Amino acid sequence: QVQLVESGGGLVQSGGSLRLSCAASGSIFVIYTMGWYRQAPGKQRELVATITSGGNTFYVDSVKGRFTISRDNAKNTVYLQMNTLKPEDTAVYYCNYRDYRLGYANDYWGQGTQVTVSS
Repeated sequence: QVQLVESGGGLVQSGGSLRLSCAASGSIFVIYTMGWYRQAPGKQRELVATITSGGNTFYVDSVKGRFTISRDNAKNTVYLQMNTLKPEDTAVYYCNYRDYRLGYANDYWGQGTQVTVSS
């Protein structure tokens, strides 16, 4: 089992910044990907950004140039720096851990943290 603890959500005005953190603990594999997803009211959960153990990153188009994902492997922690926030970024943000130790995607999720951007 892998446990994920998120922090850093809150209320911010449009154009502001927030930084999310997610610390993983438990049975962590050597190679794993961590990422952030978000779910707005009435919408499906969507991928925001991911980062591999080697540091390769992926961003959904809507956050490119505004969000930065990073990780500290020594602390098993992933961060999401969110700048120039927009009201449409309002959502519950979920941390994800994924490894393939069993030969298929093995996913764990954080509890979610609310991000609200006011206009």
